[in-house]
Amino acid sequence: MKLFMGMALALMLSSAAAAQPSYGPQLEGFAYPYPIQRFAFTSQGQALSMGYLDVAPARPNGRTAVLLHGKNFCAATWEATIAALTDAGFRVIAPDQIGFCASSKPQGYQFSFDQLAANTHELLQARGVERAVVIGHSMGGMLAARYALAYPATVEKLVLVNPIGLEDWRAEGVPYATIDQLFAAEQKTSFDSIKAYQQRFYYNGAWKPEYDRWASMLAGMYAGPGGKAVAWNQAQTSDMVFTQPVLHEFGKIASPTLLLIGGKDRTAPGANRAPKAVADRLGDYPELGRRAARAIPQADLVELPDLGHSPQVEAPRRFHAALLAGLGAKAR
Repeated sequence: MKLFMGMALALMLSSAAAAQPSYGPQLEGFAYPYPIQRFAFTSQGQALSMGYLDVAPARPNGRTAVLLHGKNFCAATWEATIAALTDAGFRVIAPDQIGFCASSKPQGYQFSFDQLAANTHELLQARGVERAVVIGHSMGGMLAARYALAYPATVEKLVLVNPIGLEDWRAEGVPYATIDQLFAAEQKTSFDSIKAYQQRFYYNGAWKPEYDRWASMLAGMYAGPGGKAVAWNQAQTSDMVFTQPVLHEFGKIASPTLLLIGGKDRTAPGANRAPKAVADRLGDYPELGRRAARAIPQADLVELPDLGHSPQVEAPRRFHAALLAGLGAKAR
């Protein structure tokens, strides 16, 4: 009987594992909602390829929106936002940053927000974009802020959607972790670990079946043939996020800025290795959003009190209504 139960359990686990997809190191095999294009360029002495989406509206309004994904997201995760913006007349460009998703996974690359901003700027120049609304979510919010500081003349408006980096975790007492330590942790990543993390910090303990697609997208890269390269870049970019705060320069942002903040968000990278007293006070997004709005000179804050880290995924209709209103645009 025990043998039979053990065999049954093994078959169940095997079946569950088989149900999860496996993708290539540049997300080969995953179906993007729009055709992936490629931008080939040289950076830090390496030939690299940046995957990106460039989606034209049926009735252009003459404006371009650039969507910058978060660390646990890809350009594809912006699917509903791309539809909402193009429907309102925006041309939309959504890149996958180097080290992420459909883009190159370089082994020896010095990741910095300045470098990713420069890569993005080079892409936009190649696509003929001189000025755009720059929208960043999560880690992409840190990148968008850095982009606005580096290239202020090119930013029509800055939009920060539940950006991380609204607090300096190291200054708050979170211990540093080496890239080797982060790499060891990244190699343990699975669909279940991604879901558990996002359910706890992103969605206030709730989970909807439609979130599975995005968790599987990430887990599939770790499970695929380039899993170690993916984990290594993720460790490097975790170090970038932790060691390169941008909030201390919020006062220098010259662009009109819209903050869209889901109040149930509790994202705080590194909180798992911090003392409990420190961890408990981190990730208070209602307060962090208000603090950021006070620090950024031309900031408007829109609070979404009952939503979490990914309001564009959790409640797309409400989120996009707030976004378009903040951009002075309307769905057609």
